Amino acid sequence: MRVGLLGTGPWARSTHGPALAAHPGVEFTGVWGRRPEAAASVAALFGTRAYDDADALIADVDAVAVALPPAFQAPLAARAARAGRHLLLDKPLAATVEDARAVADAVDAAGVTSLVFFTLRFADGSARWIEEQAEAGRRTGGWFTGRADWYGAVFSAEASPYADSPWRREKGGLWDVGPHALSVLLPVLGDATEVRAARGPGDAVQLTLRHDSGASSTSLLTLTAPPPAAGVAVEFRGTPGVAAYPEGLTGSATDAMERAVDALLAGVPHPCDARFGLRVTEILAQAEAALD
Repeated sequence: MRVGLLGTGPWARSTHGPALAAHPGVEFTGVWGRRPEAAASVAALFGTRAYDDADALIADVDAVAVALPPAFQAPLAARAARAGRHLLLDKPLAATVEDARAVADAVDAAGVTSLVFFTLRFADGSARWIEEQAEAGRRTGGWFTGRADWYGAVFSAEASPYADSPWRREKGGLWDVGPHALSVLLPVLGDATEVRAARGPGDAVQLTLRHDSGASSTSLLTLTAPPPAAGVAVEFRGTPGVAAYPEGLTGSATDAMERAVDALLAGVPHPCDARFGLRVTEILAQAEAALD
């Protein structure tokens, strides 16, 4: 499959590019970025071609992988879908519900494959653990509560590659790491029927959900945690007992991206498609409205 990359930032260099360049089923056709010099640099790094026009790259490929801020990703993804291109997208899908819905609608109308790269849903160990908890809930009558906390230190740790990200500074942990939390909670506890949110220190948001299974969940989401406090904590409690996410289970993001590329090549429906990305965006927007 001919795949082009839209985006040239740290995530494109460290995750998308290596996975696309190494995958035996992919012809890494080229790179486009908002800055031509950055596109040339990434293209040289992976031995491919730099494009100065996004539509020209879209015209030359079967699929696009996108590593752009959500406000830029959504319109380009919708254009690529309308052109009949498969999509490997990043989270969050869009900065607004309207833009996310436009992507999902374009995917449905074109009949193309879409995947949103929620890292834990594609890393082998974590994906298997999430499915095990979902199955445990189905088998025993359900979980009582869940918790998914993401303590990022993007803006408090030294030398973070994402510290200069304008959209992360604007949207904070709710929109950057919130999708990770929701990608774990929703498949295990069910869709969110109620959304509440409160502000904490820095950019921290305390998110509380009621799920259609009857369970409730909480998430503490931040990019400004003190570095010694950074980390992830996921836990479910209920009839099956207590299930805590094991440390070190996720593996590398590049390995997870390679599994996402495998899923794209398979061309079969995946739970983390553009419709799921839209649902996550809707919940984030509800939480943001609750804060306001």
